[in-house]
Amino acid sequence: MGGLGDDCPVSEQLRLMAVHAHPDDESSKGAATMARYVAEGVDVHVVTCTGGERGSILNPGLQHDVEVLDNLADVRRREMDAARAILGVRQDWLGWVDSGLPEGDPLPPLPDGCFGLMDVGVAAEPLVRLIRSFRPQVMTTYDENGGYPHPDHVMCHKISMHAFDAAGDASAYPDAGEPWAPQKIYYNQTFTKARTTALHEAMLAAGLESPYAEWLKNWEDREERNITTRVPCGDFFEVRDRALLAHATQVDPDGAWFHCPLDLQRAVWPTEDYELAMSVIAVGDDEDDLFAGVRESMASGARA
Repeated sequence: MGGLGDDCPVSEQLRLMAVHAHPDDESSKGAATMARYVAEGVDVHVVTCTGGERGSILNPGLQHDVEVLDNLADVRRREMDAARAILGVRQDWLGWVDSGLPEGDPLPPLPDGCFGLMDVGVAAEPLVRLIRSFRPQVMTTYDENGGYPHPDHVMCHKISMHAFDAAGDASAYPDAGEPWAPQKIYYNQTFTKARTTALHEAMLAAGLESPYAEWLKNWEDREERNITTRVPCGDFFEVRDRALLAHATQVDPDGAWFHCPLDLQRAVWPTEDYELAMSVIAVGDDEDDLFAGVRESMASGARA
């Protein structure tokens, strides 16, 4: 499925936009949710902020592959094409340059011209344009910490929140299309200590070696987020994993990520979890649907 460069009439249907920092992030954060909604007929659009040009090659089998090393940007675009097809989503690139993950003490400066150093208002403009074109009722992104403190993830949060506010403001970005105001925006919160602990304990109880012991041992103390929305999507965990494996440079197929059996995951934690960041419509407690409230407002509008 192509991006919004194709002529695509927008019908009155549910539309979800997921904003991510790099190719592969969409497959590790909220992918089963997106696959579920696609199966239900929701139009799902992934926005990828950078090309992942400075990403590490995490698959041991490809770390010395000359073709991959010499053409990482092109390889990652092809991987994104494959993942997009598996998930059944449309996808667009914002075109900004990967910042890389700085390491060392002290941390080195970010490279000139990278996404993490951009002015937020400038970096958000193409996202505003896509929001106004696609007209999502619901968006997802990362929290203010980026989910983890990668500069591109933090900047992804900043431009997502900026664009969520600006897209419906006719005085903002007047050349970026007709205003459209999304109704809700969520933070992905799949990687919580509660979920990791539950899977760890379930694997031990089943007599399996848990890959999460080291994670939990080194888990940094941090504020627990307010999980407001748990979307049942266990039937789509296999689709999620296939999409992630399509990003072959970014995941070890024999790594810890895939050690927990899918049946156990479905039994212990069959949801992907979110934190409602902003909403312009009334919402209830303990949602199980990103479109809670949206469906009702559309139905009432249709009856009016």
